[in-house]
Amino acid sequence: MSTLNNYDVLVIGSGAAGLTLALHLAARHRVALLSKQRLQDGSTWFAQGGIAGVLDETDSVDAHIADTLDAGAGLCHPDAVRFTVENSSDAIHWLINQGVDFTREQAGDYHLTKEGGHSHRRIIHSADATGRAVHSTLIERARNTPNIDCFEHHIALDLIRQPDAATGRFRCAGCYVYNKDTEEVEVFQGRAVILATGGAAKAYLYTSNPDGASGDGIAMAWRAGCRVANMEFNQFHPTCLYHPKAKSMLITEALRGEGAQLKLPNGERFMQRFDKRGELAPRDIVARAIDHEMKRLGADCVYLDISHKDEKFVREHFPTVYKNCLQYGIDITKEAIPVVPAAHYTCGGVMVDQYGRTDLDQLYAIGETTFTGLHGANRLASNSLLECVVYARSAAMHIDSTLDKINPPRPALAWDASRVTDSDEDVVISHNWDELRRFMWDYVGIVRTRKRLLRAEHRVRLLQQEILEFYANYRITSDLIELRNLAVVSELIIRSALDRRESRGLHYSLDYPGLRELAMDTILVPENYANQRQFIDVD
Repeated sequence: MSTLNNYDVLVIGSGAAGLTLALHLAARHRVALLSKQRLQDGSTWFAQGGIAGVLDETDSVDAHIADTLDAGAGLCHPDAVRFTVENSSDAIHWLINQGVDFTREQAGDYHLTKEGGHSHRRIIHSADATGRAVHSTLIERARNTPNIDCFEHHIALDLIRQPDAATGRFRCAGCYVYNKDTEEVEVFQGRAVILATGGAAKAYLYTSNPDGASGDGIAMAWRAGCRVANMEFNQFHPTCLYHPKAKSMLITEALRGEGAQLKLPNGERFMQRFDKRGELAPRDIVARAIDHEMKRLGADCVYLDISHKDEKFVREHFPTVYKNCLQYGIDITKEAIPVVPAAHYTCGGVMVDQYGRTDLDQLYAIGETTFTGLHGANRLASNSLLECVVYARSAAMHIDSTLDKINPPRPALAWDASRVTDSDEDVVISHNWDELRRFMWDYVGIVRTRKRLLRAEHRVRLLQQEILEFYANYRITSDLIELRNLAVVSELIIRSALDRRESRGLHYSLDYPGLRELAMDTILVPENYANQRQFIDVD
């Protein structure tokens, strides 16, 4: 029998979005917060740059909106952009009130930096470790909140759907969850379920993301009947450390915001040939420029150089980058940093409204898991942490105002593992994991062709057949769960990329280099689309 855990609210994911929502609801509701690893092991902890917001009197909501729309290459939803930006100040001040220690000037005002695509200094930050400052503060708050129970090393498997006679549709009633410590599957149920599981950059061989970024929430929502949108727009961060011993070390964009220069191996600058903004061009332009120069020269990397700035300035503003590079023998105050692009952010995801509601009743999604319409075809730097907090607060408000009217779900069936056996072929998982990420990098990367995409589509479907057979016959493991989800998300990325026959934002195709006159979202609809009346007709 599976262990049954009943709560008012089930939050799957322990990053900035999940923690913010949990803290907003805990005053009136019992909340279960699931983390697939430790609470601090998600992408939020590793975010360096900061949070964009209108905080200075020389800046304006309209200016921030204009910068976001420009970066989004015609695909941002203006209502979502305005909603996010207009709520930026309140969201950031909520974080300040929680105790987040943002960097201040000597006079006491908060220091605001500037990043690529921004026309004003509007990035509030905590040196170059903003994610850690935000995440550690919210984790401490959550651990000290009586109504929040944190479950570490619990990996969500699949959402539980139940028919609701009142609406004629299915509702989300909870989730099957793999407990890594006991190696058993438990049942977690709640009147509202929130996906806050982050993005899917681990689908690629080279990524700035931690190991947990395997698209779990997107895959689970898709299997449960929710639409996804714009999955082809994968943001590749232009500058990750290129070093044989560095696994996924991101070099913050704030370095370029403070004057760092991109150079070829011979020391020549090159960004001015690709964009008049040079190093401060949006990330997609910078990443493509680096990719082009590396392929043109056959170079393993390019170089990011801030050594011309004052040594004290560099060490004070970028202590984390300085320390991390130094452990690999690179003193950024004296020499350039070898860098390459790497998969960084998933701009598409589960379709949600302003309150984080998905197509499946009582299922919400927030953060990088989602498609809100904010990012369009290319995310503007430092809008992501802002989106996490703004939409988490909005979703919490909606849940708090409606939860008392929602009946508790019926007890779910226990997880049945009676017909599976232990596997002695785990090499299959590791091989498929490596193959998937390698062909996604080679065929579905920064620059794409239709031939490469079709080849990737063929391979991912063969892999899914192998994974499904393995999943059906052997006991699950955390690696198998993530591989299953990555295969689903990879197929969604490939299908979306094939559908977009143009080059826009983060999607660049050699076969379709032009821009279509009409900008349209790529929306994929699952066969079991949750908004269809699937079991009764109440009319």
